[in-house]
Amino acid sequence: MATTGFVGSVAGLWRFPVKSMRGEQPGQADLSERGLVGDRAYALIDTDTGKVASAKSVRLFPGLLSCSATFVEPPQADRELPPVRIVLPKGASVTSDSSEIDRVLSAHFRRDVTLARTAPEDFTIDQYHPDIEELDHRNTIVEEKLGSAFFAQAALASPVPVGSFFDLFPLSVLTTSTLEQLKQLRPQSRFDQRRFRMNLILGTKDPGFVENLWIGSELTIGETARIKVALPDPRCVMTTLAQDDLPNDTDVLRTLARHNKVQVGTAGQFPCAGAYAVVVRPGTIHLGDAVTAE
Repeated sequence: MATTGFVGSVAGLWRFPVKSMRGEQPGQADLSERGLVGDRAYALIDTDTGKVASAKSVRLFPGLLSCSATFVEPPQADRELPPVRIVLPKGASVTSDSSEIDRVLSAHFRRDVTLARTAPEDFTIDQYHPDIEELDHRNTIVEEKLGSAFFAQAALASPVPVGSFFDLFPLSVLTTSTLEQLKQLRPQSRFDQRRFRMNLILGTKDPGFVENLWIGSELTIGETARIKVALPDPRCVMTTLAQDDLPNDTDVLRTLARHNKVQVGTAGQFPCAGAYAVVVRPGTIHLGDAVTAE
């Protein structure tokens, strides 16, 4: 790691109550061993296939990112999660504790789906790989395992428990330095933090893809919370998809493939932005908290 001591401050917090739906930006959030409390607490399960619905499956679930999910009140550590309110693109809404939830969501997506709190043990999605020269599986849909199922398939210890809806790790971190670097590399594209769906946005001043230098290091956030940066975060079609006022833009992923394709563990080289992390010590994180490294 290039530096120790003060590296930046918390510039943004994101929590995504339902996987692949738009999330919420709290002013503070509790951090437990399983990540930000309430993050990826729910997901849709496709009843016909048993697979987890994902915006990465752009043909079957093209509208997931047009739905938003927020807790009706802030979730807290060591307490039962409050209900989640899902707002559909045309303004209709339904809460997770409603007896009508599955019917409403199935009607919207025109597929039979169930809102679930627990991922299948064989957590599988269909992921579309866009036609980008520097990537494998161009213009194809690939069945992929995520969460604990991914690590079980690779015969590795899983950093996430069976039943969680995290892709690979319980926490994700992105710096403003990386966003600024991407903007300089391709000013025609909009490298908005919303595209990357990260939990922590850290305001940093060092130039470049600074998270690459943090792998294996520990960061203390505020007074108590502490995380360990585990791996660079491989990016996929999700970063290219339209949402809110952001257009569909495959050059977002193409820019990463050309300028920040890095080694991810023993799995190979992938286009990356940000990093995955595990929680070393729980605590409450606030906007503006100082972040120090060692």
